[in-house]
This record gives sequence, structure tokens and C-alpha cells, in this order.
Amino acid sequence: MTPAAQLTAVMKTLADPTRRAVFERIAAEGEVAATGLVRGSKVSQPAISQHLRALRDAGLVTERREGRHIRYRVAPGGLAPLVDWLGHYERFWRERFENLEKLLKESD
Repeated sequence: MTPAAQLTAVMKTLADPTRRAVFERIAAEGEVAATGLVRGSKVSQPAISQHLRALRDAGLVTERREGRHIRYRVAPGGLAPLVDWLGHYERFWRERFENLEKLLKESD
């Protein structure tokens, strides 16, 4: 998958608020079984499975089989395409603010 396609997949996947909440819960808990994600949520097991599949396909989570259970954890580097993209704009805005600060100091 190209870097642009990876970025698009990550952004599309995390655009869904429920899916983002599932991702955040996995990140907070470190590793969690799919059944554990259903408990305490208002989302059905089939819906959780679909969200997990989307997160896995986007490279955001990995799965580990443990008997009949599948445990999920955040994939190392899964957010890298998004972080890289945001890094570009961080530099962009930092330069703009530095230029604005210089201009304001010159106008005093």
C-alpha cells in the first residue's frame, strides 16, 4: 500500500466515532478480547467485529489468538502515516507563526 493510501485508510477508519472509541479503549487497556469490548458498551458483537476488522485492515490493531478468543492490541506504527502527515503541517504552521511573530515585533 502506498503512503498516501495508508494515510487515507487510517483517516477513514478513525473518522467513525465508534471505531475511534474502540481504538482508544484498546490503547488504554493494552490488550483486550473482542468480547471484552462488547461488555460495557452499547454496541453489538457483530458491530464490534466489523469495527475491529476495519481497524485491523487499516493497520491500526493486531490480533492474537488465544484458544477461542482473539485479543487485540494497538499496532506499533499504525498511526505513523497520520503522525507523519501532521508533522508536515506542524512545521508549516510553526514557520508561519514565527514569521507572524517577527512581523509583529517589527511593527512595534
